[in-house]
Amino acid sequence: MKEIVPAPSAIVRNDFESVRDLFSRNVVPSYGRFDLALSHGAGSYVFDVAGRRYLDLGGGIAVNCLGHAHSAITEALIGQSQKLIHVSNLYYTEPQGRLAAEIVKRIGAGKVFFSNSGAEANEGLFKVARKFGHDEGRFEILTAANSFHGRTLAGIAATGQDKVKKGFEPMTPGFRHIPFNDLDAARAAISPATVAILIEGVQGEGGVTPAMPDYLLGLRALCDEKKLLLFMDGVQDGHYRTGKYQSFQRILENTPGGEKFLPDGLSMAKSLGGGFPIGAFWVRAPYADLLGPGMHATTFGGTPLACAVALKIFEVIEREKLDVQARKLGDWTLNELKRLAEKYPGVVKNARGLGFMLGLELVEKEKIPAFASSDKSAAVQFTNRMHAAGVMVIPAGLQTIRLLPPLNLKPQEAGEGVSKIEEVVKSLAS
Repeated sequence: MKEIVPAPSAIVRNDFESVRDLFSRNVVPSYGRFDLALSHGAGSYVFDVAGRRYLDLGGGIAVNCLGHAHSAITEALIGQSQKLIHVSNLYYTEPQGRLAAEIVKRIGAGKVFFSNSGAEANEGLFKVARKFGHDEGRFEILTAANSFHGRTLAGIAATGQDKVKKGFEPMTPGFRHIPFNDLDAARAAISPATVAILIEGVQGEGGVTPAMPDYLLGLRALCDEKKLLLFMDGVQDGHYRTGKYQSFQRILENTPGGEKFLPDGLSMAKSLGGGFPIGAFWVRAPYADLLGPGMHATTFGGTPLACAVALKIFEVIEREKLDVQARKLGDWTLNELKRLAEKYPGVVKNARGLGFMLGLELVEKEKIPAFASSDKSAAVQFTNRMHAAGVMVIPAGLQTIRLLPPLNLKPQEAGEGVSKIEEVVKSLAS
């Protein structure tokens, strides 16, 4: 670890209160931060300013697919930074072209636009839809209840959760929400203005809820019938997190007709850069040229540096077969979490997910005596107890925690995480 992680700076060596004071005086308070000040990490572990170690099962919210301080990412950053860091998209660079080709190879015939984040990638899909339906006056996009599509004004309008909209009304027009996994509701919601449907393969912020195979196939047929675009938000559930490159490939792998399924567009980010900011959207071949010169752009999208890192991540995942790792170890972990639901029904309601995108749903806060009197949600209170136990997890909604570990999580680390989760669950059950 000493060879990978440099010595902490003077500020990092200060105690937690000093770091928090810097934030309170200088950083916009738009995040509900936990009382942790982190200084460095290695592999599946991070360390706070006091030197305490935590097993990171949150992965920066599905970002750190190779864990912390991975030598391959460091080498890619150093090597490319000695050549080109940024030259703008007025010119061609080989890393961007190669990365686009790798993405197309894994999804299907089409083209890729590079952005900086998942929200920006979704914004690009919104513009593809608007351009597609413009001449017919169609502009409306149907999205799912409990979905999450980013924090831009259009992103919160697309998101099917009221909590992200409060205080920012009126909403950007052109979005309506429908029940998730309900094909009849989707059909009934289509209006003359509807141009596209956008869903997540596995809802993340909404509580780790996978789409059903019949729902995906049904949406594809419905969109074909009504001449709508079918978009998928793969920002959190993509890049091998479910054990396949994209979640729809895992969901439909044993479903007749599933091998022919393709959305018309798909957004991605998070694990694509393994911690280095990069986003992208892929558009299927018939619609890949809808956005022509001057119609869409971004200064920092697809820089040589970002693309070099993303290419290296593909290389590591394939060489080490981390897709297989995520599937096998994820299945084992899910079975263990289901065991906890059976053993401690007074605390755990159920467990669900695919690969390394797992959710542990707790019972209602009022049914857990240790949580009932607090104004904090059950998910936040459980997360705080996990931190005290030395494990980092991510809340989702009011009563679900997410496990989004690195794809190279080791079996013994998964076992450690399950053991610590059971300790916390057991303490709440007693």
